[in-house]
Amino acid sequence: MSGPRLSALVVAHNEEAQLADCLATLDFADELVVVLDKCTDGSKAIAERFDARLVEGAWEIEGPRRNAGIDACGGDWVLEVDADERASADLGEEIRAAIGQADGGYFLLPFDNYVGTRLVRHGWGGSWGVSAAPRLFAKGCKRWGDQRIHPTLGLSGPRQWLTTPMCHYVDADISDMLHRLDRYSSARAADLREAGDIGGLGGNIRRFFSRFLKCYLSRKGYREGAYGFLIALMAGLYPVLSHLKARLEGE
Repeated sequence: MSGPRLSALVVAHNEEAQLADCLATLDFADELVVVLDKCTDGSKAIAERFDARLVEGAWEIEGPRRNAGIDACGGDWVLEVDADERASADLGEEIRAAIGQADGGYFLLPFDNYVGTRLVRHGWGGSWGVSAAPRLFAKGCKRWGDQRIHPTLGLSGPRQWLTTPMCHYVDADISDMLHRLDRYSSARAADLREAGDIGGLGGNIRRFFSRFLKCYLSRKGYREGAYGFLIALMAGLYPVLSHLKARLEGE
């Protein structure tokens, strides 16, 4: 393809159920880079079928794992995609046009988030899903921090926006959502213990209500009915469970 070279980066841990469908939507990129983190399933064979550049290893923290993938990308621009996400042909065309005109920096991509087959547009936030994220960036304009969950981001250059959403299949069902809450709060608890400041129960109970209300009211989760209530509930429980795990399981 003409113009700046684009690398599509996917970080995978045992994602054989999702990886092929994800990679198949990224044919507009000049190269595919797949980070295989402690994979014991068929993810490697799937990535090889798509002629992806492979980065294999074992990482305990998300940021260094993603940075290893970024470093392996040979393109002028990098598009980060998770295995449970799908890029449409329209998004691919918009990305190619955008990087052909941009002078460095990064682009925020909007997301269409699905729970099962249900598109849930409103209510995401409070460490529980996003409506947009800086996934497309010029090489050298983005680095991940060292936290286990929701790492900090170092971004440089002008901030720009795309308009075509990435499809994100967040959770298969409510049970999947609860499993994700368990994983996220355990990882956050480990970060809190490592930092030596787990906070107090009272403050985190206040966070429960502020996060719930922000997701349900300010971010219009109420427009999604019971799904919006669930998202707000998960966002509120996340800091409380993280604190309790750090406090009680760290003793």
